[in-house]
Amino acid sequence: MDLKAIYEAAIKRVDPYAMVQSRVTLDTNTLNIRLDNQNMRLSLEKFKKIYVLGAGKATAPMARAMEEILGPKLHGGLISVKKGHTDTLNKIKIMEAGHPVPDDNSALAARQIIDIAARGNEATLFINLISGGGSALLACPGEYRGASITLADKQKTTELLLACGADINEINIVRKQLSGIKGGKLARHMYPATSVNLILSDVVGDDLSAIASGPTAPDVTTFAQALGIVKKYELSSRLPARVTTMLESGALQETDKDQVSDHKVFSQVHNILLGNNLSAVNAARQTAENLGYNTLVLSSRITGEAREIARVFSGMAQDIALGNLPPQRPACVLAGGETTVTIKGNGKGGRNQEMALSFLQELDAGPAGIENIFFLSGATDGNDGPTDAAGAFASQAVLEAGKKAGLDISEYLGRNDSYTYFDTAGHLFKPGPTNTNVCDLQILIIK
Repeated sequence: MDLKAIYEAAIKRVDPYAMVQSRVTLDTNTLNIRLDNQNMRLSLEKFKKIYVLGAGKATAPMARAMEEILGPKLHGGLISVKKGHTDTLNKIKIMEAGHPVPDDNSALAARQIIDIAARGNEATLFINLISGGGSALLACPGEYRGASITLADKQKTTELLLACGADINEINIVRKQLSGIKGGKLARHMYPATSVNLILSDVVGDDLSAIASGPTAPDVTTFAQALGIVKKYELSSRLPARVTTMLESGALQETDKDQVSDHKVFSQVHNILLGNNLSAVNAARQTAENLGYNTLVLSSRITGEAREIARVFSGMAQDIALGNLPPQRPACVLAGGETTVTIKGNGKGGRNQEMALSFLQELDAGPAGIENIFFLSGATDGNDGPTDAAGAFASQAVLEAGKKAGLDISEYLGRNDSYTYFDTAGHLFKPGPTNTNVCDLQILIIK
């Protein structure tokens, strides 16, 4: 199926192991990192110890690559990954932790990484591997001027933020204020050691301070901003009391000096972006063209409610199918980004499954006689929300299968139960964990 082939090509392009191997080399005592504009060369002669730390869904294959590159120069390390997103490592310890809601292992991994970081000195080099998911996989409940929170507080706060329709940047602004490791605080723990931080972006726009909540990036967000987000989504009365107290106290007391932006700390920090959603979208475009499609890339920065974006794709599909707009058939329209879902029901699903089901609803309501429209929305990490599916397919055949099974699309959308719909209809997309993570992909084909 062409939809799967295009998706798989995009995933191959952002394979974390391959990206590290293609960008990082060791020449005797010099670490070479190939960048888009210039190369970075770092002499290892002054470093007595080198550790690899990190967190994220894509971190395990990145760590395997670094073990092979550094060889005996590597002393050890620790990474935190989502359960099931593992690899075979020799010197670097792997901890499997909870995602999207942090668990006890998330907190344990954060404490152990902070402990390793705090033991570093001028003769220590830390190589941090950071990718999407790191926010949940490193959970260090923070404290601020006497106010503190617990892991249970963080878990409840995360659940509320994920369900309210906040985008990832908004969620991470709140997370950073409540954390002892995010928002550049890991950099503080590492100082005066040197750090090289290899980052795979799952954030629209590639803001380094937002990816995994920016553990090694300067942060200029504030308690006041976090409190504003809480109020925007009317969460104030639902948050744990300690979280509300900490945010309100911080907003009243914070000053510019509180922000993690001091020059001496970040003078030893080297943040390097390895890959992003645009890389995946471009690979998808090339494959679609090779398959004979007239291809159009909308954007790698699609955001908004999944249902609304589905309507955009459905409208485009109808216009292209009717010959009203380019590209000519056979056509392939591609996009990437990260949408949101405002959860109002108690069903099972994720933003990609919700988008596919909404697309299916629009297809059902569209003009009669339009056929040969095929749509896939899929998470690049292989897991859409708290499910074992990356997303779902939508087409006339899927619609007919749903009707044959007696499924009412409106009913399933009403309770945010897209997974159950597609599971029953038989058209979930389950590639399994991909060990990468660069947001989502939408692939629309009109034959």
